[in-house]
Amino acid sequence: MSKPLRVLLLEDSEADAELIKQELDRAGLTTLTRRVAGADSFRSALREFAPDVVLSDCSLEHFNVREALELLREVRPIAPLIIVTRSLTGEDSVACLRAGAEDLILKENVKRLAASITGALTLRRPLEKLTPRQIEVLKLVAQGHRTREIAKRLQLSVKTVENHRGEVMKRLGVRDVVSLVRYAVRVGLVSIAA
Repeated sequence: MSKPLRVLLLEDSEADAELIKQELDRAGLTTLTRRVAGADSFRSALREFAPDVVLSDCSLEHFNVREALELLREVRPIAPLIIVTRSLTGEDSVACLRAGAEDLILKENVKRLAASITGALTLRRPLEKLTPRQIEVLKLVAQGHRTREIAKRLQLSVKTVENHRGEVMKRLGVRDVVSLVRYAVRVGLVSIAA
């Protein structure tokens, strides 16, 4: 028996959270869920609950998806964030996806949620092979920092950074830095500039 999928719901509506839980159950996903509604509880849950995936409404009153993505990148970078919302403008949709959200699901079409979660986790599975330091190096490479800058920032030798980058490429199965950057952008480790 596999362990349950840890799902963190960033959702201020109890009814909507229940709708999402019911859909995950209906889809046959074994889940352990936790609901939070603000920045402080979200940060704590990222550390203590260690979610496999975050499902976020984008219309929270005092905390937005971009802020959530920044915290997620900092604390739990391998977990995808999928937006589950009632409505969103085209401009907001693009902004959220560029900021690193994996997918956007309307609550009226919540049946797509299980497939979206499965796809996001499959895409990120290679990240599980990386150490936290290797993920840090990957993010900095993807942000365009040179090896010497990364070494200085992380207080490592240039050779150590080169070794980390080489090991990251090997573990992710990519052969060049361009592919490495594409992967980092695709999984939301870095955002696309607007």
